[in-house]
Amino acid sequence: MNTLIIYSSRHHKNTEKIARTMASALNAQLVNLNEADTPALADYDLIGLGSGIYWGKHDRRILNLVDNLPLQNNKKAIVFSTSGLNEGRVLNNFNKRLKRKLREKGFTIIGEFSCRGFDTVGPLKLIGGLNKGRPDENDLEAAAHFTKGLWDEC
Repeated sequence: MNTLIIYSSRHHKNTEKIARTMASALNAQLVNLNEADTPALADYDLIGLGSGIYWGKHDRRILNLVDNLPLQNNKKAIVFSTSGLNEGRVLNNFNKRLKRKLREKGFTIIGEFSCRGFDTVGPLKLIGGLNKGRPDENDLEAAAHFTKGLWDEC
């Protein structure tokens, strides 16, 4: 399975740690959206997209990337994120917007992964932040376990 992982990780490299773990587990090409052009998606069977969550949503550059993609024909995708708060199904459903945009572009979402990350945005900086040390080894192990389950989906 030829896989591409595209990520954005701005402040503490929380999402980069998760993206690197997933890329290693999937033997995927890893692209930091901040540093490189995105390769042609047609060359890949599975695309992973993720970022930290900023004020309730993925990095605008990830969302814009998806907005500018041509329509796909049921290409498989995964979505991942890190955030200061736990993701929920109703409240804090951070991946919802990115998943919707991908589906509108013809992607089939085969999985999503979220975990907590060190957060010092806004007033959190005054108290030393939330989730210091996250993502930790348990989070990285969970990300690797998540990716191993994708083989069955593809």
